[in-house]
Order: sequence, then structure tokens, then C-alpha cells
Amino acid sequence: MWDALWSDVSYRQWTDAFSPGSYAESDWKEGSKIKFLTSEGDGMFSVIETKKPNDQMTFRHLGTILKGKEQPKSKESEDWEGAKESYFLSENDGITELNVEVDVTNQYQEYFNKTFPKALEIVKKIAEQ
Repeated sequence: MWDALWSDVSYRQWTDAFSPGSYAESDWKEGSKIKFLTSEGDGMFSVIETKKPNDQMTFRHLGTILKGKEQPKSKESEDWEGAKESYFLSENDGITELNVEVDVTNQYQEYFNKTFPKALEIVKKIAEQ
């Protein structure tokens, strides 16, 4: 399941549910910066706050990116600053369970409630291959 989430190829597949052509740029080490980008180079930059392979990955969002460039603080980026996105894996009787916790602004809550299940269904299919 870990590789289904975080390998470059599979990450691009499941995040396509959020925005076609989505990808991430990082060395994927705990404490490192990560950029979550659309095919147009827009997105957000974050830090990998926790990385425990096959257990937990947590990102703390820091700001926005437009056309590949980190943007100065704005009202929108302040709404996201410090928000966390956490992925937890656990195993019970040989079945891996994925739980996701996302801090999200009210503006995007409906979008994430609708889109995350689609993305996670793709993760499931990748993991089962």
C-alpha cells in the first residue's frame, strides 16, 4: 500500500482524481520540502512532517505555488498555512487499512469530500494489482 501511495508513477495516477496531470516534487525525506503541483505548475508547498514507512506520512502545508513559483503570503495561503494532511496505514488479519485525515477550509470541504473517495479507490486498485 505504501508504494501505491508514494511511488512517482502511482502517486500521479491517484492524484489525477484531484487534477489531471498532478505530481509531486520532493526527495521524500522526513523534514524535506515537497511541492504538490498541477500540470500547469500551480499548487502548494509543504514539509514532510512525519514519514514512517508503511505506517504514517504527514504533510504540513506552508503556502501556495503559481506557475512554479512559491507565492508570498496571501489570504488564501494563510487559510492553508499549518494545515495537515496525514495518511495512516494499519494491518489487521492480513488486511491493510488506510485512514486519511485532512485539514481543509470550508471553501474546499465539499470538493474534498467528493474527490478523496475517488482518489482512494484508485489507490486501492493500484495496491491490489
